[in-house]
Amino acid sequence: MVAQDLKKFTSPVFPFTAIVGQEEMKLALQLNVIDPKIGGVMIMGDRGTGKSTTIRAIADLLPEIEVVKDDPFNSHKSDLDLMGNEVKLAIQNGDTLETELMKIPMVDLPLGATEDRVCGTIDIEKALTDGVKAFEPGLLAKANRGLLYVDEVNLLDDHLVDILLDSAASGWNTVEREGISIRHPARFVLVGSGNPEEGELRPQLLDRFGMHAEIRTVKDPLLRVKVVEERTSFDQTPQTWLDNYAEQQQELRNKIVAAQNLLPTVELDYSLRIKISEVCSQLDVDGLRGDIVTNRAAKAYAAYDNRTKVTVNDIAKIITLCLRHRLRKDPLESIDSGDKVSKVFKEIFEIEED
Repeated sequence: MVAQDLKKFTSPVFPFTAIVGQEEMKLALQLNVIDPKIGGVMIMGDRGTGKSTTIRAIADLLPEIEVVKDDPFNSHKSDLDLMGNEVKLAIQNGDTLETELMKIPMVDLPLGATEDRVCGTIDIEKALTDGVKAFEPGLLAKANRGLLYVDEVNLLDDHLVDILLDSAASGWNTVEREGISIRHPARFVLVGSGNPEEGELRPQLLDRFGMHAEIRTVKDPLLRVKVVEERTSFDQTPQTWLDNYAEQQQELRNKIVAAQNLLPTVELDYSLRIKISEVCSQLDVDGLRGDIVTNRAAKAYAAYDNRTKVTVNDIAKIITLCLRHRLRKDPLESIDSGDKVSKVFKEIFEIEED
């Protein structure tokens, strides 16, 4: 009983709608929540710019999900792609499944995590006491149907980053350990953050993140004062602060849920798809990931705006986020990769420069 009460108790989280500025990061996170198939977001920015605060805030904003009770994989009661093998067997046997509501899981991956802790491993306790081979789920199981956040992802072991990106792309985690072979759902939004001063992520790993948001420290003194005052006020009286923003939080929550439901009906014209691929081709983007992600993100943005048809303006809002990290780095080039994407987009879509 005490464990259940502790599970329900959570420390207050800064409201997502109260975050000042950083629109690019907020948009990327919201679109990934609307369509997790976009493939996650990499956030690069200076220290102390609110990266971790924003990511925890979006997880707290999202509505509760219904999961099968006492299931380690947060299984869905009817969607086969989101349920573990035990739940599937129970359904086949005609068993009645008990469900419960839980907050969207938000898993923090520490830099020192081992592959066994991330993917899962053999349950040593059961092996020693009962003499059976049992699987002990890892962080990927815990993150199913939620968010997986890796701070300083550029300092994480490349092999682990590869495992995370594989699972995020396929929605499944396969474990082969000491005679155990198991495959379980791992459908999550992968969010990585890092400081460019500590080194870049390898290009082949960076390319596998759906979006790349760059954030800068706020320069305007008035905005800086506002941020400091709001944070201080929240720390002193968190509950009052949460009550003040409850209505705005609910509005945004409803907007995201409506967009998730509308997404399957959103259409992207063939002529616009051709132009998106033209932009990718002219920018010399390797592979087709850039085209796929831009198409998905444009549809998610239209759904977020409560429309069923994608416009040129939707593509303009998201194309830099989707392509800037896929360009080949030229050390002699002075133009910023984001500006380069924007310039080529305007040329191909025949939009006049401001």
